[in-house]
Amino acid sequence: MISKRKIIILGALIFFSSLAFVVDSKSEDGLKVYFLDIGQGDSVFIETENKIQILIDGGPDNKVIQELSRVMPFWDRTIDFIILTHTDHDHIAGLPEVLKRYEVKAIIETGVQCEKAECRVWEDLKEKEKAIVVLPKLGDSIVFDENTKLLFLSPFESVAGEKVSKANNTSIVAKFVYGEHSILLTGDIEKQIEEKLVLAGINIDSDYLKVPHHGSKTSTTEEFLEKVSPFSAFISVGMKNNYGHPHPEVLERLEKRDIRYYRTDELGNILLNCKLNQSCRVNSKIQMTNDK
Repeated sequence: MISKRKIIILGALIFFSSLAFVVDSKSEDGLKVYFLDIGQGDSVFIETENKIQILIDGGPDNKVIQELSRVMPFWDRTIDFIILTHTDHDHIAGLPEVLKRYEVKAIIETGVQCEKAECRVWEDLKEKEKAIVVLPKLGDSIVFDENTKLLFLSPFESVAGEKVSKANNTSIVAKFVYGEHSILLTGDIEKQIEEKLVLAGINIDSDYLKVPHHGSKTSTTEEFLEKVSPFSAFISVGMKNNYGHPHPEVLERLEKRDIRYYRTDELGNILLNCKLNQSCRVNSKIQMTNDK
């Protein structure tokens, strides 16, 4: 049975006063989702209509600091949530510096045991900063306001304290919902978890997809794409990387379904900007290369 537990953001006061909070702070900018150009890795920065900020992963090094400075005002030194999808180097390595430079209100992660150097730095810094840590699982959600929520779809059960040889399939998968718009955020899951999501009958249908595992051949299966059925997809990948990401077969699968895709190695930082009762727009610093 799926738990319906909700994570109440920023304490009960704001949650139960959300109507007034919405009225006072609603932005005409709508929802902004930035797929940051941090090289071969993942980092997504989200700012909700009500100016709640979420950083999902930090990439392979401190370049995330530079890219955050491009999308946040210079005076803004607070990030409401950091979500660490899993403990691979190209997702965690940039986060300690973020935690040093920004006041972070809560950290969301899986709690998987990790003995790598960057994990030890991360754990020590969390303890030093007395960070609030939340370990979500399938069925948990964060309700930001009446129009905006984050639904956690994987891991299916707690993996806290587990020692794994490969962290990809422990990734947090979450669906961000803003009014009628939706974005599926997938970490580095591979086909085993994609299949599990499909067979479990979980609603992964989404307008937009963050392509799993940088477009690796081991992810983004036909069956998964069929269920997600996105209009567009985003691939976070480093230029001329050593892994061959994104794999040509993945791009072929996207193209076969007329799914427009956007790559950080070609476009730099990519902004998905959505407004209620309107269509979303994708912007980047250069012209899209695969517009159809």
